[in-house]
Amino acid sequence: MSEIWGALVVFLLCPLLGGLPAIDWISLALTGRRLSRVGTGNVGVSAAFYHGGRLVGILAVISEASKGILAVLLTRLFFPAGSAWELLALIALVMGRYWIGKGAGTTNVLWGLLVHDPIAVFLSCLIGGVSFTIFREKTTGRFVGLFLLALILALRHANDSGYILVAIALASLLGGISARVADDLDLSEENVNPESRKMFRFFRGDRALLSLDNTLDPLKVGQKAATLSYLKRSGYCVPDGWILPAGDDSKPLIDFLRPSPNNPLVARSSAIGEDSETASAAGQYTTILDITDSQALESAILTCQTSYNSPTAVQYRLDRGQENTSISVLIQKQIRGAFSGVAFSRDPVNSTSPDVVIEALPGDATKVVSGRFTPESYRVNLEEDRITGAGEIPLDIIQQVARSCRAIESLYHGIPQDMEWTHDGEKLWILQARPITNLQPIWTRKIAAEVIPGVIRPLAWSINRPLTCGVWGEIFTIVLGDRATDLDFTETATLHYGRAYFNATLLGTIFRRMGLPPESLEFLTRGAKFTKPPLLSTLKNIPGLFRLLQREFRLEKDFQRDLDRYFLPALDKITATPLENLSERELLTGIEEILTVLKKATYYSILAPLSFAARRGIFQVPFEALDNSRAPEVESLHALSPILKNSNADSPAFREWLDRYGYLSEVGTDISIPRWREHPETLLQHYVEPPAKVPPKKGKSNRSVQKRLDLKNKVTEIYSRLLAHLRWHFLALENLWLQENILKDKEDIFFLEYEKIKQFIDRKSLDKIDRIISPHRQRFQTDLALTNLPYIVYGQPPDREFLASDRTAKRRLQGIGASAGQIEGRVKILRTLQAIDLRPGTILVVPYTDSGWSPLLSRAAGIISEVGGQLSHGAIVAREYGIPAVMDVSGAIDGLQDGQLVRIDGGRGTVEILAE
Repeated sequence: MSEIWGALVVFLLCPLLGGLPAIDWISLALTGRRLSRVGTGNVGVSAAFYHGGRLVGILAVISEASKGILAVLLTRLFFPAGSAWELLALIALVMGRYWIGKGAGTTNVLWGLLVHDPIAVFLSCLIGGVSFTIFREKTTGRFVGLFLLALILALRHANDSGYILVAIALASLLGGISARVADDLDLSEENVNPESRKMFRFFRGDRALLSLDNTLDPLKVGQKAATLSYLKRSGYCVPDGWILPAGDDSKPLIDFLRPSPNNPLVARSSAIGEDSETASAAGQYTTILDITDSQALESAILTCQTSYNSPTAVQYRLDRGQENTSISVLIQKQIRGAFSGVAFSRDPVNSTSPDVVIEALPGDATKVVSGRFTPESYRVNLEEDRITGAGEIPLDIIQQVARSCRAIESLYHGIPQDMEWTHDGEKLWILQARPITNLQPIWTRKIAAEVIPGVIRPLAWSINRPLTCGVWGEIFTIVLGDRATDLDFTETATLHYGRAYFNATLLGTIFRRMGLPPESLEFLTRGAKFTKPPLLSTLKNIPGLFRLLQREFRLEKDFQRDLDRYFLPALDKITATPLENLSERELLTGIEEILTVLKKATYYSILAPLSFAARRGIFQVPFEALDNSRAPEVESLHALSPILKNSNADSPAFREWLDRYGYLSEVGTDISIPRWREHPETLLQHYVEPPAKVPPKKGKSNRSVQKRLDLKNKVTEIYSRLLAHLRWHFLALENLWLQENILKDKEDIFFLEYEKIKQFIDRKSLDKIDRIISPHRQRFQTDLALTNLPYIVYGQPPDREFLASDRTAKRRLQGIGASAGQIEGRVKILRTLQAIDLRPGTILVVPYTDSGWSPLLSRAAGIISEVGGQLSHGAIVAREYGIPAVMDVSGAIDGLQDGQLVRIDGGRGTVEILAE
């Protein structure tokens, strides 16, 4: 009975197993393409590697190997191990693979035989490898290998004639099917499918012919070819092309391409280092058009290669610190363009402009880039669907070019692109795309404006920048390890117009290297959408990501340990001695001690909010379901309310409250901003009894998310308290210098960098102190007066006098919904925190929100903030009191006017102007 079941497994189940289109499913899932409908239609491992790339190919090998192994193991359930039945099972598997699955089954048999007879396979591979060396031709080598396999199997079972016949049948079947099934890696001009001329490997020997249809390494073939390959595989119309790497023989390629007047080609350089983010090498290497015969192609290739060593090209690389490496030659079909030109996804002259800039002319692209013709100029504002400029180019083509150029920018993670294009009357063809080098790096104020908003004085920046950049570097190094050694984390942030900007280009590079989306930071902190990261990069970084995950798991435990060991003892020591009793040296020692502890606190101040945001996103817990009453800005208001009801500002209760919460301020991260303890009268001017607290909504909650929120609030308190004491130490030092006439005015010390202060304590160049402070103070006042600043800066920021000022009235503004609810009311704009009488129904418009704004924000009917996200102080206060709030409304201060009637939707993040 078992033999009958075994026969059913061999002759029924194995063909079905072989015909299972696993590779086709894998390719469809990961690339969106069915292998059965591209190339030769062969659904095999080689086609998977060719059309799908490395990951699809690896998964294809695993799936087919599993089939062969499974077929042998299933047969062993009913027949003796190593019997001819196992070979029959493989034959049945191959037949099903060929008839149903459109593949040869070579991978199935190889892995099945490894289980069946590993010694025979080892000997076959060993001797077969020699056959390829001798014959140097795939087809002959393949048949010799199959003959050896049958011979070795027969010799190992010389006494079993039935086994020998089955072994010969298996080898013959594989040989016959291999001859019939076209291999996508062996396509030639004669057997290629006309609808998919996808060339990857040449049919001679083991020499590879690289094409733009394959994934290309820019370090081997140059960035130009690699970029065009990526765009082509991403669905853009890119002319078919082939690459001749440096050092390769050009004859096989020339023989294959056979240019003619009806099939003209163009030869272009693709040098290592060309078209990079820092060097375009535009015009340094030669391009040859209208190649119509083999002799001209050979000459064009040589000319391209020779141009790499021209004096101007060598000097260009020398000036930019590039090494002399190599040049590949890219050969493409030449498109006869009816209209052609170049497009810039961002204006390379005025980077604050929202327009796509296009230069174009009738004819092919060489007219535009040659410099001999004056092109037509167009500007396209995609947001407002507006085209400026007129000429012979149809405007629908200009619109298509603009959208494609901006889409390619998005494809490259927001890096501005310079795109060369041509339109043949039917299709838009992309001829080249490269970063606009003078717009690098990209700086963003989106996150930085929430972390440390406003104009920043030198002292605050000289402390904040190394602390924040250093800790970010440590966190990134946890994941990247040795792969972080070439990254300069000190370049993570900078100042433009006196405001903090983060290096979006560097952060994107780091996140991609970590296997994370380049927008991960904005996703975690602001809810922004993000792109899909490369899977292989993510898999490669699993060990590092696991190390970071371990830190996240023990974050609460580690913080409690450091709270007891470092933070609380440090705060106790700081407050033990009155600052007015300390000397310069003692104050400096205290500052150094605070900075040491502050570095540890900065680690938690970064990881705790990210941990909370990640957990909240994973468990999909709405903000309204969380209890944020332990946030310092909320807790302080609730603690103050009963005190002022029953006593006054001179009471011991209020002084005790001030000792507890006096470290809070308008901008907690900026030590140059006064704390509540310094000016309690200002706090009392803002204060009125807060509205009733809105209890957390019943519904989806999560204990681990709530615990992370509580941890974030504890970390915020410790971090803010340390910064407050750091400020008070500097103020004590300033008082000493004011008494000695070293400084002239209060707050002068904040216009000195920390290193300068240490030098002055050593009594070095004290006579120059005023000459340092004066220009810093003047620049601060100039920066303070600037409005309508760009949130994104490309490369070097425009001079202050050339800042773009968009005063176009918009009826609807979009931001980030931070606290749900809708409200209509009149607008009150506040550029700085000040005492005002808020009328009922007033919607406050503020540049940013920190804990110091809490008493004022709690009285508003609605909140609109230019910067901030769902974790900002303003959002926390708004949710606590049920106030609709919209954060990150770019241009709100200048775009709205006092008294305007607006409607805000805190769920959708919209601000609608109803009336003036």
